[in-house]
Amino acid sequence: MAILLKSDPDDTRGWEAELARRLPGVEVRIWPEVGDPAEIEFCVGWAFPPGSLRGFPKLKGLQSLGAGVDHVFRDPVLPAHLPIARIVDPYMTEDMTQWVMLNVLRFHKQDPDYRRLQAEGRWHELPPLSWQARRVGVMGLGELGGHALARLRHFGYPLAGWSRTAKRVDGVETFAGEAGLQPFLARTDILVALLPLTPATENLLDRRRLSWLPPGACVINAGRGRLIVDEDLIALLDSGHLGGAALDVFRREPLEPDHPFWRHPSVIVAPHVSALTRAETAAPQIVENYRRALAGEPLLHLVDRQRRY
Repeated sequence: MAILLKSDPDDTRGWEAELARRLPGVEVRIWPEVGDPAEIEFCVGWAFPPGSLRGFPKLKGLQSLGAGVDHVFRDPVLPAHLPIARIVDPYMTEDMTQWVMLNVLRFHKQDPDYRRLQAEGRWHELPPLSWQARRVGVMGLGELGGHALARLRHFGYPLAGWSRTAKRVDGVETFAGEAGLQPFLARTDILVALLPLTPATENLLDRRRLSWLPPGACVINAGRGRLIVDEDLIALLDSGHLGGAALDVFRREPLEPDHPFWRHPSVIVAPHVSALTRAETAAPQIVENYRRALAGEPLLHLVDRQRRY
């Protein structure tokens, strides 16, 4: 019997070595070299082609190589019986939190403005901004959002969080659902989007909702690119209503060379690197999920098919 692995070509050998080391005697096959489909018991990877998973009659589980699973649900014929798991890795969570903190501090300390002044050769002091009045709001109160808020508390910012359903977070003003979205955005000077991509969150941050943010607000997106309508974000940056954006995720990746985000003076682009999955830290839970799948036990970090996360 075998595991089928599909990952970024640059990472494949690392994943193959890590899984082989932890699962002696189990064959790790690399997509698209499937071999006998009847021997595949477990699939690990990212963006298997739609329909391909139906070709493995003994498949007992699917493990996403990331925290997101929207790529899984692009398959219109995804086997209904198949349990799906996502990665929840403390190292990955910490990576994401550090990227969020980097950009919250970048905007609070007016770093983009000072970089523009540097490029112009101008020595000019901007009026300082008080952290006690700089309101930070995080969309998504799961593993990533909760950890980011816990770290941001140390900086003294007034914090708020928004989620699909009501949640309580110590030291954080929380909002929920459609009714809570406008008041949440209206009190947020730096918005951090850490939501998964689902039918309910796709295009959630359109021009109307982004306009609810206060004048000069900044947007940080490390969730999924399709949460934000690109044209609407650019229009609000151009109008001056929004002060800046730091984006790590995009509607199409890699970001097209002619996309206006690349050259927009108020946009910071990162190539989806805020939280990379590391084989050495994520492999143990994948190995455990392989064992559980074969034993018919519930997988760790099992995905709810209705919620899609």
